[in-house]
Amino acid sequence: MIADFITSAIATLLVVADPVLLSALFLGITHGMTRDHRREVAVRGSLIAFFILLAAGLGGAKLLDLLGISLSAFRIAGGLLLLSAAAEMVFDRRSERLKSTVEQAITIDHVKNIAAFPLAIPLMAGPGAITAMILLAGRAEGRITWLVSLYVVAALVMAACCVAFVMAERISQLMGVTGRAVLTRLLGIILAALAVQFMIDGVSALTPWHAIAS
Repeated sequence: MIADFITSAIATLLVVADPVLLSALFLGITHGMTRDHRREVAVRGSLIAFFILLAAGLGGAKLLDLLGISLSAFRIAGGLLLLSAAAEMVFDRRSERLKSTVEQAITIDHVKNIAAFPLAIPLMAGPGAITAMILLAGRAEGRITWLVSLYVVAALVMAACCVAFVMAERISQLMGVTGRAVLTRLLGIILAALAVQFMIDGVSALTPWHAIAS
């Protein structure tokens, strides 16, 4: 069902991107900028991240074929990677890692190219988001309607991140530290369940009974 696929795509990409957490980090990497500069960084970073995810969805499966990696194997490996990201969210290690990335970027270059690094890469279009795009594109199995739906979902998620960046100050005041912590852990549990489902799909495709049934 395409409806189930769209729902899964929205949940996976939205949880992996985590606009609320990124909005707090956005304030850190744009500290000292004017409101217009922040808006420019937000829009440019979101566009760059979207095109990276688009490229992953379009060419990720072909790259796997060239490397001799089956989609089932990638589903299992990708599920493990997403499960690791979920564990970081649940046990509050992800924010610390992303903050260290932000601090490193600020010391190297505070303003120039900040939309590309660290905002687009690796905060928005990081390993988890790229992996999710490849897995979801593989699940579409070449069906044009499903693929178009996936790319629309990716665009909407990046747009949601952009809106969160523009409203970062209001979101920070509204949610506070406790609200962000609770939401991050809840999203981490959802991501863990999605990661396990990816691994189940990969293992099922490799089992003999699945090959006979198909």
